[in-house]
Amino acid sequence: MSGPEIKPEERLAATLARLILDPAAPPARHIAVGAASPIPAAACWLVKKSGHPVRLSLLHKRSGNPFTEGSRELFDLTGQGRIDLFFLGGGQIDGQANINLIGTGEWPGTGARFPGSFGSAFMYMMTPRTILFREEHSPRVLVEKVDNISAPGLSAPGVFRRGTAQALVTGRAVFRFDPARGRFALESAHPGEDAASIRAATGFDYDEPAHLPATPDPTPEQLALLRGPVRDEMIETYPEFCARVFGAAEKKDAAA
Repeated sequence: MSGPEIKPEERLAATLARLILDPAAPPARHIAVGAASPIPAAACWLVKKSGHPVRLSLLHKRSGNPFTEGSRELFDLTGQGRIDLFFLGGGQIDGQANINLIGTGEWPGTGARFPGSFGSAFMYMMTPRTILFREEHSPRVLVEKVDNISAPGLSAPGVFRRGTAQALVTGRAVFRFDPARGRFALESAHPGEDAASIRAATGFDYDEPAHLPATPDPTPEQLALLRGPVRDEMIETYPEFCARVFGAAEKKDAAA
């Protein structure tokens, strides 16, 4: 495709979109995206602008936000089973898909402090599908065991939960999660990475295929959507992201 080279953010958005549309997973009819998540938001808009009938609820959206009372309505919808897919990250993520949003060191996170768990445990357990997403892929983030579990990847028998992690997407690779085994499997490596570099950057153990595929590039059609209709939907809410990735400036009111 002619034009600017593919940005890492565009590849990540297209990768997340493929996971959203995975035919082997339960359908994602209603997707929620939390605050400060421009790449997951771009992936969701890419799915919608590609013609798939999904409902998007974006907590960070500046105008037309369906959550007039903020996250309380998100939790209500999730508890009622009306959110099919959500995205979560963590200051630490381990090989059993536990996430830590509290901090490092002994409870209550006496070392580095993270933003706080907020409703992550509730969303993780009550949403049928969760995609874990963290751009940084390093041994300090992807650890053998998180220091504090703010949201568990697995639950004991008899504990009600609707779902767990579907996958983990980072700035280097894509992992699939098998909840029956409580273990990740490396699915693909982004450009510039290979099995050895991924292993060196990952603090937990995982399975890997004999031949590691490369993460696919976005298609020309996906890039056209990302750089046009998706950008236009996002520019009000994420102006800095759109300027950096798409080279687009937010349009100012002519009367201002």
